Amino acid sequence: MKATYLKIYPENPDEKKIQMVVDCLKSGGVIIYPTDTVYGIGCDIFQQKAVERICEIKNILPQKSNLSFICYDLSNISEYARVEDNVFKVMKKALPGAFTFILKASSKSPKIVNSKKKTVGIRIPDNNITRLIVKELGCPILTSSVKDDDEIIEYSTDPELIYEKFKHQVDMVIDGGFGNNVASTIVDCSEGDFEVIREGLGDISLYV
Repeated sequence: MKATYLKIYPENPDEKKIQMVVDCLKSGGVIIYPTDTVYGIGCDIFQQKAVERICEIKNILPQKSNLSFICYDLSNISEYARVEDNVFKVMKKALPGAFTFILKASSKSPKIVNSKKKTVGIRIPDNNITRLIVKELGCPILTSSVKDDDEIIEYSTDPELIYEKFKHQVDMVIDGGFGNNVASTIVDCSEGDFEVIREGLGDISLYV
């Protein structure tokens, strides 16, 4: 069965279409969606089979994967991660934004994700579509970036081309306009300081 292709405008996301995405995620679906950086592939963090599907699509082992959570805001972040006060202050200034913060996972963090890992990546992208989906879903989306097989182009930016490539592997592709081709900046804060382990679109020096 082919994936559903859904056009959603980021300036004023259609509530009915957002609900369609949420229903898909709640039923164990895997979606491709826009962020403030590259397009992501994701599912409900509590849908184990969907998590396994993402790992299969990406050809990665679930227990060794670097998968992140996309949250709506920082209000319930303590459910999934332990955050030092100094780190929280920086995250509050930097988010929503093009960062992935690596934090110590809390005991409530789903074990399907960090079966061997003691850390979790937290993302709050500056994108209305994604944040509304997470808000309506009521829990984070497990996410990974949509990589391209091309040796020169690392990330596809055209949602129509992404759909052509993944339409038989995922349940829904959301067209939120052209994506970026630079991923988020990954900042490791698991020890209480700020170590950039991947330079991306965000500049953490503006907030630390």
